[in-house]
Amino acid sequence: FGIIPTISNEFIIFKGPIVQKEPMLKETYNKLSQELEQLKTVERAAIAKVIDEARELGDLKENAEYHAAKDKQGLMEARIAELTDVVGRAQVVDPSTLPHTRVSFGSTVHLVDQNTDEEVSYTVVGGTESNPTKGLISIQSPMARALIGKEEGDEVSLVLPGGKKTYDIEEISYEEIVLD
Repeated sequence: FGIIPTISNEFIIFKGPIVQKEPMLKETYNKLSQELEQLKTVERAAIAKVIDEARELGDLKENAEYHAAKDKQGLMEARIAELTDVVGRAQVVDPSTLPHTRVSFGSTVHLVDQNTDEEVSYTVVGGTESNPTKGLISIQSPMARALIGKEEGDEVSLVLPGGKKTYDIEEISYEEIVLD
């Protein structure tokens, strides 16, 4: 059960968990959906065949092929469960259609460190698309949450592993997002 307050201070009571949508690019959704379909239709059948063949080899206690196949099956089923969850919660967003006057999903944000004048850029993407070394930060990350809704000229303070930093938002724009 859960309770959600509304704007008018009324409450909505519901059964079941709150499902948090997972924003992502269409490209990512298609890639994950294809992987899920491949695992469910092709890989599941292949691993079942390997398990059956290994089972025919005799004593299961000392059958390395059987145990390796069962381990592989367990990992595959975990990946299927993970993909089913993510794809089920997916909210496909086309950031090129959004206004980027404020930081939002798909925005590329150019920041200037107030202390060092160092310039950095980040693009806000979905959790499955994030790659901080390429400047792609998850919309659920503390940095992205601090940036969402901000405008050019705003100041944002962040507590990072290296300490507290304060940045000026120099520019917000949409730039085509390259994942690979």
